[in-house]
Amino acid sequence: MRCPSCASLDTQVKDSRPTEDSAVIRRRRVCLACNFRFTTFERVQLRELVVIKRNGRRAPFDRDKMMRSVQISLRKRAVEPERVEQMVSKIVRELESLGENEVSSEAIGEMVMEHLRELDDVAYVRFASVYRNFREAKDFRAALDELSGEEEGAPPTATARK
Repeated sequence: MRCPSCASLDTQVKDSRPTEDSAVIRRRRVCLACNFRFTTFERVQLRELVVIKRNGRRAPFDRDKMMRSVQISLRKRAVEPERVEQMVSKIVRELESLGENEVSSEAIGEMVMEHLRELDDVAYVRFASVYRNFREAKDFRAALDELSGEEEGAPPTATARK
């Protein structure tokens, strides 16, 4: 592992422990050249996924990019980081279990929205507004009506506000 401080390849693992229900290994490392300490995370990858973009271009799947977009939609929302990490891990597992090496960006976006809908309504609408390219207020209204239609007859939850 290359040191992020001095770029030396001479690093040593000082501590390893499982996280996320043992799906990820957290490793504390130290650079033997400059004594810089840093953390790495190791997770199982079942297959190399390729994303087919809307314009037809192909790009390697980037879990961190998906995590960043989810975190942006959840900005200033009271959702525990552990729940977000679990949600993203679940989506990645679902993508890997599809049995395909290539997956469309639309399929990924729909999966993310499905999981965000369960996690936080506001984050769902925020993500949908970018993913579906909302242009007018009626686009937001349609997304809110979609959420309201699902919740009719059910008691309001902490994240479901009308």
